[in-house]
Amino acid sequence: MVSLFGRTLENLRNAGPAFRDAVASRNVDVLRSLLGPAWRGFVQQQAKQAPDTALATGYEVHFDWTYERAAPDFRRLYEVAKKSQWNATTDLDWSNDIDPGPAGQWLIPDDFIPMRDLKEWRTFDDRKKEELRHATLSWLLSQFLHGEQGALYAAAQVTEAVPWLDAKLYGSTQVVDEGRHVEVFHTYLTDKLGKLYPINDNLYVLIDALIVDESWDMKFLGMQIMIEGLALGAFGTIRQATKEPLLRELLKYVITDEARHVHYGVLALERHYREADYSDRERRYREDWTFEVTLQLRNRFLAHELREEYFAHRYTRKQWDELIGRSELMQLFRKTMFKRIIPNLRRLGLLTDRVKPRYAALGLLDFEKGRAAPDLTARDLIDDVA
Repeated sequence: MVSLFGRTLENLRNAGPAFRDAVASRNVDVLRSLLGPAWRGFVQQQAKQAPDTALATGYEVHFDWTYERAAPDFRRLYEVAKKSQWNATTDLDWSNDIDPGPAGQWLIPDDFIPMRDLKEWRTFDDRKKEELRHATLSWLLSQFLHGEQGALYAAAQVTEAVPWLDAKLYGSTQVVDEGRHVEVFHTYLTDKLGKLYPINDNLYVLIDALIVDESWDMKFLGMQIMIEGLALGAFGTIRQATKEPLLRELLKYVITDEARHVHYGVLALERHYREADYSDRERRYREDWTFEVTLQLRNRFLAHELREEYFAHRYTRKQWDELIGRSELMQLFRKTMFKRIIPNLRRLGLLTDRVKPRYAALGLLDFEKGRAAPDLTARDLIDDVA
C-alpha cells in the first residue's frame, strides 16, 4: 500500500512538466499567484482526495447605491440574455436512450479518439473500441461539467465585484446560465452515459487560481476569456463531430449562452483596461499570466484520467504525454480550442509584441486575425460556432 508520503512524491514527479510550464514567462508575480493552486491541485490532489473542496477568497464586493444605468452595451447584452433563457427540463427531449449507432460512431467518430494513434488500437475488437469511444466522450463532458461548476462560482463572484450596475444585471443571468449548464451536463453524464470522471488536474489548478484571486478583472480574464472561450470552441467541435441528437441539441443551447459570456468578458475588460491606471508591471503581469493559463489549457487535453483507467500498465505518464501530445488529432483539437481566445486577447491588448513569440512557438497565432467576440443576435451566436 502506497504511503501518503510516497503518493505525494509521485504526484510531485508527475507534476514536473506543469511546474516547468508555470515558470515559462519568468514572471515572479505570476509564479507566486499559481504556486498555491498548483500545489493543491497537482501535488495534494485536493479535488480527487475528497468529495468536496473549500477555498478561501479575499476579493471585494462592490455595492452601487446610485443604481445608475449608464452602460448601454451591458444593457443590450442583458436584454438578449433575458430573451434567450431556456429550460433544460422542458426544452430538451430526455425521453429516449442515446443511440450510439453502428460501432458507436454516431456518438463520437474514431477521428475524435486520441487513443486511435496508439499501436494497440489496431488490435482492439469493436466492443473494446466502442468502450473507449464512450469513455472518451464521458471524459470530455465530465471536464466540461467541472468547468461549468467553476464558471458558476466565478460568475457569482464577478457579479458581486464588477463596478457597473448594468454589468451586474447581466452577470445575474450568467449565474443562471451556468447553473443550467451544470444541470444538463450532469444529467447527460449520469442518465445517458452512466459515467463521470474526476476533474483534470490542470483544470482544477486554473479554477482554484481564479476563485481565490482577489482581483475581479483576473476572474474575468481567466474564466470569461480563457476557459469560456476554450469551451466555446470545444462545444462547436464536438457538435460537428457527433450525430447523437440530444447531445447536438443540448450543445446548441449551451453554445448560445457561452457566446454571450465571452462577449461579456470582452466588454467588461475593454472598459476596465481603458479606465484602470495600471503600471507597466501590472500590465506585464496580465500578459504573462494569460500565457501561463494558455499552457495549462493546452495540457488539459492530455487525458491522463483515461491513461490511468486503461493504459497505465502499458505507458508511463511521460510516454503517454509524448504520444498523445504529438498526435495530429490532439494538435488540431488544441488549436481549434483557441479559435476564439486569440482574437479576443488581441482585442484586449494582451497579445503584444513582447508575448507574441511565445504564442507563435505554440502554433497559436494562426487565429490572430480571426473574428473577436461574436455579434449579439441569437442567429449570429449560433451560426458563429455551428
